[in-house]
Amino acid sequence: MTAVPLLSATSAAAAPKQRGDLLYIGTWGQSQVHAVRFDPADGTMTSLGAVAQVSSNWVAAHPTRPVLYVAGGEPGGFIRTFRIDETSGALTRTGEIATEAVPGGSGGLSYIGLNEDADTLLVADFATGSAVTVPVGRDGRLGAVASSMQDTGSGPSPRQAGPHTHHVVIDPSRRFGLVADFGADRVFVYDYDRGSHRLSCATPDSPRSYATAPGSGPRRLVFHPNGRTLYLLNELTADIQVLRWDARAGVVTPRQLLTTNAPGHAGTTSAAELAISGDGRHVYTSNRGDNALVVFAVDPGTGLLTETQRLPCGGVTPWSFTLHPEGHWLFVANEASSTVNLFRVNPGSGHLMDTGTSVAVPNPDCVSVRSPRLAAGRGPS
Repeated sequence: MTAVPLLSATSAAAAPKQRGDLLYIGTWGQSQVHAVRFDPADGTMTSLGAVAQVSSNWVAAHPTRPVLYVAGGEPGGFIRTFRIDETSGALTRTGEIATEAVPGGSGGLSYIGLNEDADTLLVADFATGSAVTVPVGRDGRLGAVASSMQDTGSGPSPRQAGPHTHHVVIDPSRRFGLVADFGADRVFVYDYDRGSHRLSCATPDSPRSYATAPGSGPRRLVFHPNGRTLYLLNELTADIQVLRWDARAGVVTPRQLLTTNAPGHAGTTSAAELAISGDGRHVYTSNRGDNALVVFAVDPGTGLLTETQRLPCGGVTPWSFTLHPEGHWLFVANEASSTVNLFRVNPGSGHLMDTGTSVAVPNPDCVSVRSPRLAAGRGPS
C-alpha cells in the first residue's frame, strides 16, 4: 500500500533530531493527533503541534515498531495506521480498516490497545457494544478483522440503554479476553485463541460474565502481574473493585470495593482511568468528578488495596493518564482544561508529585508513548 502523507504541523516537520521519547495525544472532538517530545532525563516536554488531521478517540503506539494506531469516533469503527518519523515526530498514513460490517451509532471506538505479544489489536466499540480483535503483522500492519463479539444487556442510567464496550484486555494466561461493558454493567469473559487472534463464546448460548452493581458503568480493567488479581474501575459509581481471577475456569469473583470519591463528595461522579505499576505495588486511578488522581497501595499477599494519596490532577477532567514505560513519570490528559500535565512517580511509595510542567493540547483524551530507546531494547524497530 502506498503511503499517504497527512497534514503535519510545520513545527513537527521542521523539528531537529532530539533525544527522548515521543508522546502521541488524541483529541476529543478535534479530529487531530498531537505530538510532544519528552525527555525522561530531565522531565521536559516540547510541543510539536498537530501531526495528523484525523478523528482520534484513542491512540496506541506499537512497542517495537514506529507505528501508531488511531481509533476514530465516526460510525464504521475506523482504525488508521501511521508510520512515525522519530526525528521529527511527523506521521505518514499507511492504512485504514473498518471494524464494523454495518456502521453503528454515535460514540465510535472507545479504546484500542495491543496485547502483550503485540500481535493482536484489541478494540472496544462503544457505539455497537462489540469487542473486536485484529491481527497485527511483524511489521505492525493490520490484517482483516479476526473476530467481533457482540455484548448484550443494559443498565438503569439513561446512558445505559444498551451495551457499550469500553475496554478489552487479554488475561495473563493468554486464554481469555475480558471486556468491561459500560452499558451492560458486566465484565464479559470470552475465550481467546492466540493462533487465530479470535475471541469466541465459551458456551453456545452466551459468554461467561461478572455482573457489577446496577448503574455502575464498568470502564477499565487491569491485571496484577501475579495473574490472580483483577482490578475494575466503574465510571458511573466512581469505585474500584478488587476481583479474584481464576485462569483455569475463566471466572471472576468479588473481593473488595473502594470509592475513588473524596470524603463528602457532591455533584458529578465519574471515574476515568486505571493503571498498575510494573512491580504490582501501586494502583492509580483518575476521578473526573473531583478532578483528582488517587493512589492505592497493593497488599503483596492478598492484592487488596489501601488508599495512600489523593491529589489534584493539575487541570480539569482527567480523561485518562499514562505511566511512562520506565515507571518514573505519569502523563495526565486533562480534557476540559486542554492540557497534558506531567507528574513524577516516587518508585518507593508510588506517590505522585505535580511537576508544574504541562503542554497545551486541545481537549486531550489519551496519551501514548513511543520510546525508540526502549523499543531497541525489546527488538528491532
